[in-house]
Amino acid sequence: KNSKPDGYTILIHHVGMATTPALYRQLRFNPLSDFEYIGLINDVPMTLIARANFPANNFKEFLAYIKQNKQKVTYAHAGIGAASHLCGMLFMSSIETDILTVPYKGTGPAMNDLLGGQVDFMCDQTTNTTSQIKSGKVKVYGVSSLKRVPSLPDIPTLDEQGLKGFEVGIWHALYAPKNTAKPVIDKLSSALQDTLKSDEVKKRFAELGATTYAPDKATPEALQKHLKAEIDKWTPLIKKAGVYAD
Repeated sequence: KNSKPDGYTILIHHVGMATTPALYRQLRFNPLSDFEYIGLINDVPMTLIARANFPANNFKEFLAYIKQNKQKVTYAHAGIGAASHLCGMLFMSSIETDILTVPYKGTGPAMNDLLGGQVDFMCDQTTNTTSQIKSGKVKVYGVSSLKRVPSLPDIPTLDEQGLKGFEVGIWHALYAPKNTAKPVIDKLSSALQDTLKSDEVKKRFAELGATTYAPDKATPEALQKHLKAEIDKWTPLIKKAGVYAD
């Protein structure tokens, strides 16, 4: 925010740019007015996973079990405001069921306890869960994108399994300090668009379970529209839950 607007300092940030206004009561910056937009980069979907011996073999059984045992089922997340926390909040809101949440200090400890059977389920990004899913160390009930993930083509989306419109992604984007000259922003955006056209770049991201945005989303206008929509999506949910990170 306070860096010199010379085009040599840029910020890459994720979905947290959209959730911080609701999570922090004393936020010292405004995501919508304190930066210049460059463009969207990629999106990493989440997976809904459970311990390997969880007594449900598909999403329908999973949902039924949770609703019947909501007092004892435990949901792990990586900390207040983490993507795994947000995904869980949206999931509980979507199924209209409150579940006991167990916060951890990071994804690693949460995943370790899930693998060890100390907690029942969690949401986590494909970059962390794909290997666990393919090795059979966890059960998976769906992905949080609206389209299936190429690296996990046999796993249905939560949307197609009945949670219509359910979408949570850890999207990343580029920003520059406020008042960076428009020609500089245009040059940076153009370079980003060219990068996202690269088959090598798209392949590498796909291997990690991430999807690159189309070049026409790597623009200031597209990022501004997306950020506003994400703020409007997450703010009411977070405020209703009454959770804060400060």
